[in-house]
Order: sequence, then C-alpha cells, then structure tokens
Amino acid sequence: MANPDPRLGVSVFYDGDCPVCHHYLTGLRLREAGGGLRLVNARDGGAEIEALQAAGHDLDREIVVRVGDREWTGGSALHVLGLLSTPSGFINRLMFRVFRSERLGSALYPAFRQGRLLLLRLLGRAPIGKAAS
Repeated sequence: MANPDPRLGVSVFYDGDCPVCHHYLTGLRLREAGGGLRLVNARDGGAEIEALQAAGHDLDREIVVRVGDREWTGGSALHVLGLLSTPSGFINRLMFRVFRSERLGSALYPAFRQGRLLLLRLLGRAPIGKAAS
C-alpha cells in the first residue's frame, strides 16, 4: 500500500464509548497532518455517519479512516494509522510497530474487535446500532 498523504486531512470514525479506542485515538500523534486529525464519534450520528452506514459500513464491527477521498476499514484502517503515526510515546511506538505491517494488523484486528465488544458489554454499553433504540 502506498503511504496515504496526511496533508489531505485524516478523519477517523470510531466508537467514542469504547475507552480503549478513545484513549488510543486521542493520544495518537500523526506526522505532517496538515489537514489535522478529526475524530468522529459514530454514536453522535449525523450525515457522515449515516452516509457511511448507507455505504455498508457496520461501525459496530469496523473503524473507518478517511484520508482525502480514500477510506480504509478494520485492520487496513489501523494499518493506515500506523503508517501515519509517529514513533513517539509508548502507545504510539507500540501501535507504530504493530500496524506498520498490514498483515499483522489484519490478523490482530478481529481480536481487537472482539475485545472491544466484550469491554462494551462489561461496561453495560449498547452497540452503536442499538444505542438509540
């Protein structure tokens, strides 16, 4: 995969009720993110979230990263964040090393997803698709 250009701006659509997701993304340091890093909590809804869902994205099962007009999901999305991140700070260094490998990121993503779902269940938080129900 060619390195995405962070100067185009990076948007991450994720579950803001997941404490692990929230802490990782709010601590993420990207290199040369000219357009900035924009975190979008999927639980807040809105036109962008509705458009992602209409396009077939299940935000309970996948994180979505948009750089410019390209989108990546799941393990590929974490790989893109790994490519764009800096190796500064413990968590950034760890994620930088793990997700620089697309193969390793894709292999680990299902375990991360299951861990997130278990954590949300233990915290008594509904899935995104059922939060408004």
